Amino acid sequence: MKNQLLLSLKRPSIILILLTLLTLPLSAFAQSTAQEWLEAIDRDLNPPQYESYRKLINIEPDGSKKEFVLFTLKQGREKVISLFLSPASEKGRATLRVGENMWLYIPNVGRPIRITSLQSVTGGVFNNADILKVDYQTEYDAIDLVETQQQGSTGKNLLQLNLKAKTGAVAYDKLEMMIDQDLKSPVIIRAVAASGMLIKTLYFKNIKDFGNGIKRPSVVETDSPLYQDYKSIMIFAKMKPRDLPPAVFTTDYLGRIETLR
Repeated sequence: MKNQLLLSLKRPSIILILLTLLTLPLSAFAQSTAQEWLEAIDRDLNPPQYESYRKLINIEPDGSKKEFVLFTLKQGREKVISLFLSPASEKGRATLRVGENMWLYIPNVGRPIRITSLQSVTGGVFNNADILKVDYQTEYDAIDLVETQQQGSTGKNLLQLNLKAKTGAVAYDKLEMMIDQDLKSPVIIRAVAASGMLIKTLYFKNIKDFGNGIKRPSVVETDSPLYQDYKSIMIFAKMKPRDLPPAVFTTDYLGRIETLR
């Protein structure tokens, strides 16, 4: 009897184990790997097929602003097309991205022009890769996930998801993504070159319910040490799922995007 009592004191009971498991935070089980977090982020930020209206605002060091309004369609993980609605000088222009290939269509020009990810069709801190954003997992591998001491709006420590570009054609070699665990949304993303130099920082703000199961940051701001005192802002006004035929995401369709509004 004495030996059985001593043995029972050394071994935790099944009830105690269960109680311990039940008191662990849910985040210990949900999206527990870097890859699972990456997939969850993409799922919330980028529905498989959608249409959206966005405003891009470029702010100069002297405070002056230039604004653009874009109508955007996306299909799958790597096809995005956008139409400029304003200003009048840009109206009718369109951009297409299929994987790492990008084109700019200008009315009255004979054919679409090839553009690169590091260029900017709006001339601000956002480059073409930012404006024609594809799913992160298309371009990046999830490397690791660590908990930081920085707290999000919900009071929990942010997670840092580190991503590495799959190829040298990607705009940024590394992304350091700070994630709010409850919102399952990036709060800050630092874009880093292969040399380790910080290229830009993106700030995700104002979580908005767009309906149809789409809930994501409605504002993305960016600044860069390479463009001192310049700032760009992207504001999502509308976003909803939309089924689209593959033919839309071709250079032949660039001049007809207006018909889909």
